[in-house]
Amino acid sequence: MITRETIDKVFETARVEEVIGNFVQLKRAGSNYKGLSPFSDERSPSFMVSPVKQIWKDFSSGKGGSVVTFLMEHEHFTYPEAIRFLANKYNIEIEETEVSQEDKIEANEKESMYLVSEFAKTYFHETLLNSEEGKAIGLSYFKERGFTNETIAKFGLGYSPESWDAFTKEALGKGYQLEFLEKVGLTILREDGKHFDRFKGRVMFPIQSLSGRNLGFGGRILNNDKKAAKYLNSPESEIYHKSKVLYGIFHAKQAIAKQNNCYLVEGYTDVIQLHQAGIENVVASSGTALTPDQIRLINRLTKNITVLFDGDAAGLRASVRGIDLILEEGMNVKVCTFPDGDDPDSFAKKNSYEDLVFHLENNAKDFIQFKASLLMNEANNDPIKKADLIRDMVVSISKIPDRIKREIYIQETSRIMDISEQVLLNTLAQLVQKDISEAGKKLKQEYKGLEAVKDKAEVINIHPKVNRLFNLEKDVIRILLVNGNTVLNFEDYFLKKNDENELIEEKEIVNSSVSRRIYLSLQEDEIEFTTESFKNIYTEVISYYNQIEENTSFDNLLMYLSENSVNDVTSIIMEYDKESLSNWEGQNIFVALRESKPKINQDVTETILTLRAILVKSIIIDLMAQVLPEADNTEVMQTIQDYNTLLNSFAEKLGRVIIN
Repeated sequence: MITRETIDKVFETARVEEVIGNFVQLKRAGSNYKGLSPFSDERSPSFMVSPVKQIWKDFSSGKGGSVVTFLMEHEHFTYPEAIRFLANKYNIEIEETEVSQEDKIEANEKESMYLVSEFAKTYFHETLLNSEEGKAIGLSYFKERGFTNETIAKFGLGYSPESWDAFTKEALGKGYQLEFLEKVGLTILREDGKHFDRFKGRVMFPIQSLSGRNLGFGGRILNNDKKAAKYLNSPESEIYHKSKVLYGIFHAKQAIAKQNNCYLVEGYTDVIQLHQAGIENVVASSGTALTPDQIRLINRLTKNITVLFDGDAAGLRASVRGIDLILEEGMNVKVCTFPDGDDPDSFAKKNSYEDLVFHLENNAKDFIQFKASLLMNEANNDPIKKADLIRDMVVSISKIPDRIKREIYIQETSRIMDISEQVLLNTLAQLVQKDISEAGKKLKQEYKGLEAVKDKAEVINIHPKVNRLFNLEKDVIRILLVNGNTVLNFEDYFLKKNDENELIEEKEIVNSSVSRRIYLSLQEDEIEFTTESFKNIYTEVISYYNQIEENTSFDNLLMYLSENSVNDVTSIIMEYDKESLSNWEGQNIFVALRESKPKINQDVTETILTLRAILVKSIIIDLMAQVLPEADNTEVMQTIQDYNTLLNSFAEKLGRVIIN
């Protein structure tokens, strides 16, 4: 186990704004920082980071906590993984109280897949550099593309041997399980039980997440086998979702935030060549059509995208479709093309850094200019086609959320296409009104549904009472003691756009231990126990569970606790054996569907949400006291509004109404 001294040093050294700033674009807002939520789809930033308190809060999803809980939520790290990540980032030596048995115990499935993927990356890279086949075929190819040794190392480029199962044999020999080799798509298992390498005879491009974890691979074949696909990607898996990943994002994220612009290209070699030429704020959609999830990934770092295309008809037509998606996210779009016969890779290879920058800055067209020039060629002076073109341009403009920007683009379209501005405005108004009308119908349906829920919901009063807090805190401790090790499916909710571009709340099933669920939930609102003995027990128990990943007995837990905590813990457990859940009603806490004994996950969710609701109400009361007459209360009133929104979300999740 990691020592308490090491954990304390990590918390003292790590800066929440620095760590989160690697994943989310943050802007100064008074004494805090603000940004778009990395956990939901939002256009107005509600994600707050406080450097003074060293905490963060995401009002759109209700999540929050310390720098460690951010990594646990965003990167799905375990507690020890988050501590080790931060220790490595800040060069802190990790001290452990005993030799951990974790390395000898099979890791959980998802982590095993990450380990297999990381091993494959190392294997392919070393094969490229050290084997005769790798150097003769793979390394020669990369050298012909003009990649230096530094670039090859930076992007972890590799080579998979031509042999049917060279990689799989090596992996199995190193102790990696065939089950996980197959699940990440590195090994293909045939019906007769034989297996072979998916990427045999290909040069390899590792694909990394925003935080640098290896998710999958892209492989390019080098022979003339017409039956084989030129490029092959890892299949979808628990750790790799092609539509949510951008190639090069790990190496580009800091440059994107610094330059406040992201260049978007099509292929792996485009990214690598531009990077080598000095243009580091570049990512690729990996040859797929751009997706909303990929756009939102960029949106965390910048509002500006410049799409780079080589000028072929298919690529340009695809760019038009991608532009509308980018506009819908409220982002600014420019398009830059290259001379005939050139793509970003070849152009960067034969031009100096200065010439490359000059071309990108002076040939990037606004999306209206680009769309007009592209589609006018197709219209070919045909008035009907020109009318369709103009409507197409207005449709794109209607996707822009900002009204001022829409009007400016209408003026620009009027000038370019030589058509009355009023006609364009009328067309735009019709399109926008249609969207509003459809949204209104949806809203009415949702409102009726909400009213129906309210009619059936139970009403509770959440004004804090000491005895209610005491019993809720005791229930949290009781759940931890009895079921802390239990792994269950919990429901999480986040905002997402549907096919009609409407924001909807979507449910996600998350597999988690009870102790992890409670720890992350209480961190979200900076909740501290009001009863000192419960606070001490919680700190000791959660520390134990956070570092002991395998199942453990209650006796082992007692051995870890202090003498005072052991006495209180045994009392709580003995009381639990005698008491029934009907005691909740005696404290004026009426929970829906309590007629039958609830499932453990329902017990956890309702207990935590009720406790959070009480304490968030207290936070709102404290904030109201800060509102001063004849003063600028904008910031505090916004915070109050955000907390009220959070409070209402608790009510919806509990299936009941919270009143003042």
